Amino acid sequence: MQEARDLSSEVIDQEAAGSVAEWPAYTQGDDEERLDYFIERDGHRYAGTHLIIDLRGASRLDDLEVMEKALRDSIKAAKATLLHIHLHHFTPNGGISGVAVLAESHISVHTWPERNFAAFDVFMCGDSEPARAVPVLEQAFTPSEVNVEEILRGKVHIDDDDYLS
Repeated sequence: MQEARDLSSEVIDQEAAGSVAEWPAYTQGDDEERLDYFIERDGHRYAGTHLIIDLRGASRLDDLEVMEKALRDSIKAAKATLLHIHLHHFTPNGGISGVAVLAESHISVHTWPERNFAAFDVFMCGDSEPARAVPVLEQAFTPSEVNVEEILRGKVHIDDDDYLS
């Protein structure tokens, strides 16, 4: 397991110091069209598609270069926009946890190479096509079994969506 360090004395508590980190902010004007990027399909409206992907019997789950390439290739295949990738390599088993932050949402991963198992979450909104990430992950990690569950986040029937009224 990763060694834990007590960083409490090294962290500055901004609230206690009376300040809060300033983040870039955008205030939408009343005359601007709101672009929420919700998807409309088959009589429903939803925020995005969330794929829960389990790979069993997979290989190369401890290889950071393979993981980064698989994430980048998945993002490209899904027609998404990469903002940032962060991967962490654990010892002694070599597992990887990480996230690719996308303009359309994210792809996260957690691997257990000692069990040949990987768990991916692929959540995307807008015009992206998250299902296109699945064959890329299959090719990169050659699992013997793939299980994919799809969740349409925030799904409502268009006639029942009172947001726009």
